[in-house]
Parts: sequence; C-alpha cells; structure tokens
Amino acid sequence: MWSVEHVMSCRRLIFFIVVNEFCERFSYYGMKAVLVLYFRYFLQWDDDLATTIYHTFVALCYLTPILGAIVADSWLGKFKTIVYLSVVYTIGQAILAVSAIHDITDLDHNGKPDSMAFHVALSMVGLSLIALGTGGIKPCVSAFGGDQFEDQQEKQRSTFFSIFYISINAGSLLSTLITPILRAQECGINSQQKCYPLAFGVPAVLMAVALVVFIMGSNMYTKAAPKGNIMLEVCRCIGFAIKNRFQHRSKRYPKREHWMDWANEKYDKLLIAQVKIVLKVLFLYIPLPMFWALFDQQGSRWTLQATTMDGNFGAFKVEPDQMQIVNPLLILAMVPLVDSVVYPLTKKCGLNFTPLRRMTVGMFMAGLAFIAAALLQIQIDKTLPTFPSASQSQVKFLNLENSVLPVTVDGATYSIQPFQACQTLSFPSVPIQMEAPGRFSGRDTVCWNLSSGSRLVNGFEAEVNITAGSKDLGFIPQFGFSNYTQLPEGTSTFLISNRMGQICEYSQSLGFGSSYTLLIPGDFSFGPECAKTIRPIEDIKPNTVHMAWQIPQYFLMTTGEVVFSVTGLEFSYSQAPSNMKSVLQAGWLLTVAVGNIIVLIVAEAGQLPDQWAEYVLFASLLICVCVIFSIMAYFYTYIDPMEIEAQFAEGGPQDKEEKSKNLSMTDVIPASEDKKSEVKQSRI
Repeated sequence: MWSVEHVMSCRRLIFFIVVNEFCERFSYYGMKAVLVLYFRYFLQWDDDLATTIYHTFVALCYLTPILGAIVADSWLGKFKTIVYLSVVYTIGQAILAVSAIHDITDLDHNGKPDSMAFHVALSMVGLSLIALGTGGIKPCVSAFGGDQFEDQQEKQRSTFFSIFYISINAGSLLSTLITPILRAQECGINSQQKCYPLAFGVPAVLMAVALVVFIMGSNMYTKAAPKGNIMLEVCRCIGFAIKNRFQHRSKRYPKREHWMDWANEKYDKLLIAQVKIVLKVLFLYIPLPMFWALFDQQGSRWTLQATTMDGNFGAFKVEPDQMQIVNPLLILAMVPLVDSVVYPLTKKCGLNFTPLRRMTVGMFMAGLAFIAAALLQIQIDKTLPTFPSASQSQVKFLNLENSVLPVTVDGATYSIQPFQACQTLSFPSVPIQMEAPGRFSGRDTVCWNLSSGSRLVNGFEAEVNITAGSKDLGFIPQFGFSNYTQLPEGTSTFLISNRMGQICEYSQSLGFGSSYTLLIPGDFSFGPECAKTIRPIEDIKPNTVHMAWQIPQYFLMTTGEVVFSVTGLEFSYSQAPSNMKSVLQAGWLLTVAVGNIIVLIVAEAGQLPDQWAEYVLFASLLICVCVIFSIMAYFYTYIDPMEIEAQFAEGGPQDKEEKSKNLSMTDVIPASEDKKSEVKQSRI
C-alpha cells in the first residue's frame, strides 16, 4: 500500500508533465492553425506556394521525431532532450512572432512591410526551429511520463496516460478556437493590421510556460539513463543483412528463406525474427502516406477554401482558420460512438471488421471527403470573380464626371455612366490603346487592378481626410484615391473630414470577401444629407456560399481518421515485438511526413487550372491506393509477436534450436574459399 506522501508525489509529477503537454500542444496547434493565412496574406504568397511551405513544415515536424528518439535513447536521455529542444522550440516560436510584426520594416507607415525578404527569412528560421523542437520532443514526453511509474503501478500509469491524452486534445481544441480570434484582431504601432504577432506570440508564451513548468518538477522526476536505441540496432541489423547478401550474390551461394537471414552470422536469431515482423508491418505502411496527404490539407487547402466562403452563423462569426475546430470536436464525439456502437454492431451482424479492413474503409472515407470538397469548390467558383491569368491584366474605368463618358480601348467603345464604373475588362499584358473625348489625364477616369478590401476615390473639389474605424487612410487629394484597406466583415463606418473640421459619417455593409470602391462625387457637400451622395461601387461580390457546407467534408474526413488512424495505431502496437514498438511508431510518423511531401509535390508540379480538379486528383489517387492496400491486407497474416518471441526465449540454446525447426531451414554458407559451414535459418 502506497504512502500518502508517495501518492502526492505522483500527483505532482502528473501535474508538471500534463501541464507541459497541454501548453506545448496549444502552442503547436495554435501556431499551425493560422500559418497558411500568414503565408497567404502577410507574406503575400499565392495559394500554391503557401500550401507547399505549409506542408514542408508539417513534414519536417514528423521527420524530426526520429532524430529526437535517437538523441534521447543514445546520448542525452529523455529529460535533457525535452529541456534542450523545448528551449529551441520556444526560441523558434518567438522568432516567428517577431517576423509577423509589419512595423519593423514599414518605414513609410503604409501598413505593408518594405522588406518582405527580411520577414520571410525570419519566418523560415523560426519554423525550422519549431519543427526541430516539436518533432524532437514528440516521442520523448509520453515515454518520460511512463518512466515515472514502477512496474506495479499499472493503474496509476493508466490514469496518467488518460489525463495526458485529454490534455493533448484540450490544448489543440482551445488553441484552434482562440488563435484565429487573436489573428482577426488589429494591432500595430504606425498602422493597424491583422494581428499575426499576437496569434504567434501567445503560443510562444505558452511554450515558455511549458518549459518552465517542466523544469520545476526536475528534482522529483525519475530520469532513466540512455540505454541505446533499438532503431539504430534494427538499422544496423538490416544493413548487415543487405551487405552480406550483396557480398554473397553469386549463384554458388545457396539462397535463404528470407533476405534477413543473411544477418545470422552476426546477430541473434530472436532479433532477426523481430526485425522480420517489423518489416512485414512496415511493408503495409507503404500506401499509407496518401491518406495523410489528404488529411493534412484541412489546415491548408480547406482553410484557403474557407476564405472564399461566408462565415456568418448569425449569433457568431467563424474565421476561416477556425473551421479546423470541427475536426477535434467530431473526434471527441465519434471515437466513443464508434467504439461502443459501430464496432459492436458490425460484430453482431457477423461482419469480420478486421483492423486492416477498418483502415481500408478509413482511406475510402477520406477520398469521399475530397469528392465533397471538389463539389463544394465547383459551387464556390460560380460565385467568384474571374481573376486574370499570368498573361493577363484586368482594369476597370471609373467616371468622375456628371455626364456619360465614352472610352475606346483597343477599338472597343464603352459608355461609362456618371459617377459609375464600367465592367471589369481583361486584356493581354501588353500596352493597350485608350481614347476618351476632351481632357484625359487620369482625372476623368481612374483605373486599377482588382483587389480585396475597400478604397475611396475623391472626386470632390478639395482634399479630404478618411478614417475607417481605427484605420486612418490619411488625406486624399482631389481626383486621388486611397489604397485598398482590409476591413472586418459587417458594417464599417467611414468618417470624411476636411481641414475646416467638417465631418461626414458614412456606413457601408461589407460581406465576407467583398471589395468596394466608395466614390466621393463632384457634387458632394458636407451636411446632414452628405452620406446619401457617396456612391458605393461593388468591385467583388460578397461570398455567398456558407462555411457550414464544409461540415460534410469534415465529417467524412473525421470518420476516416477515426477508423484509420486510431485503428492503425492499435494494429501497429499489437503486431510489433515487445521491444520494437517505438520502431513502428517512428515508421507511422514517417508516413505522415511522406504524405505532406506528396502534397507539396502535387501543389508545385501539378499546376492544375482549377482547385476542384486538384481535389478530384487527390481523391482518385487515394482510392487507387485504397484498392492496392486492400489487396495487400488480404494477403497479410495476423501474428502474435509474443508467441514467436516465446519460442526463442524459453529453454537453452539447443532447445531454441529445436523449437525453431518449424520456422527454419538449413543453408550452406561459404565461410571462406576452402571452408563451408551449415547453419539453420529461422523464418517467420
């Protein structure tokens, strides 16, 4: 029976490690939720480049766990690895937050960085450090927590892991909800812009808190010394087998049952048998990256898709990056539902719903999710303006006179009504010929490229000062115009004033994604009715497809995740040898990394003209891979690793030899030019 002091010590240990994990997951998922929008709207990258860099970052986050596991098990130990890499992680988060401060290089105070290369360089350094930190500590924290309990404390260990995984979900859920709200705020020193520094800064602070809390429990931890890394041992064993087989590739050397049997001269038969089991499972992992290629696009392509949709849910408004919260919410609801209802029902119906069959269904559901995304994208495209291609330009002409103005462009004449704009015109990116009657110096007409946001054009006889909420657009001279300004969805109030102190208040309703030009006409005058003379010209219509239509694709994807990811981890654990479960965990994480690499290859190399076509391409690839995986699963034979290990563990060496006869064959190995010896080869 444990003493009260011992129980309290365990609780304190759980507190330090669980709080650390909660803060770290909040930091990672919070930063990741707004990352693709940071690329798109702060760094001004196009959708393809933003998607490519996003998935490159995610791929690195799932490659570095292998490095972290090797460093912890072979050199520093878990505690020091977590501390050192958490410091790297915190520094990376801080650098990323600093890179998002536009005022650092905004010398002309126009709200846009003057040296974008500086911000890009800082961002890449920060993200590289974050990938190293979060990936490096990923395999260490949960294992370190398990090390705090003795063998006879199974119940306490089980409680710890339950609380541990609740903290992971709580951190990711809250951060996905909160950080988009922080991003949507406006902040800045000289000009107010979307507050990416706050959205990245809060996760940076949480990561610093995670580090401090973890170090506070240092004196109470059980710190196991490094014992060598099984992954390295497995790699050495495989490497020796390949090398030995290559050296004995002549036909005069008898074949062996399995190519790993060529490691018999140096490695124990038990290790070789365990490696065979691992390789058998890893072979099944080959098709799995395609699932992750689709799954991780929730944070990139699907978030960018949400930016072209209406997020007004009546009582509340949803930011595009907040839609990602649908996934963890559905996970919390569906995991217990599937475990307690769906699986028992299939069993009662006599269906043999094996783990590999579940994973096949999960892959198919993810493919259906992307079909749903493609159908939704087709509907969205119908509501979007036609943007110019790389070889085109678009212009719109605005008549500031109180009379019809004919304008001839490349032989085509357009009649522009008073204080109105003509339709959007597309031309090749070459000089165009324009003609208009009378004076034509850019005062009677104004042309601009289409953009997102709102702007004002002053046709009044004197300069005016414009403010929109907290944003000061400054003085606009006669026949001048402001830059497009990002404004929040809803009703925005514009204050128009002159140097004499007269003020006109004008309100304009702005929908998600809409773009307006507000024209102050020549007959404008300050007074009670001044707002009625201002002419709003709609450049881009508001988004009309509601974000709620993304819920079906999130539902299908989450359903696929529940039956694929959860089952895959369970399958890997059950099929792995007792001392090589970490090897298969590393292989599982590697499939996630490769999946993200597939996305960036398709995004850069595919260059499909329509986004819906890219969704269909991914869905088609996954369904094809799903068919291949189902065939591989059909021929897979489930095994009990403990039973196989027991055959080698019981009795002496001679008994082992006898017990492995059913799993072995005899080969003749040339040991030298004039000597041969016989050895038995075990096979699985």
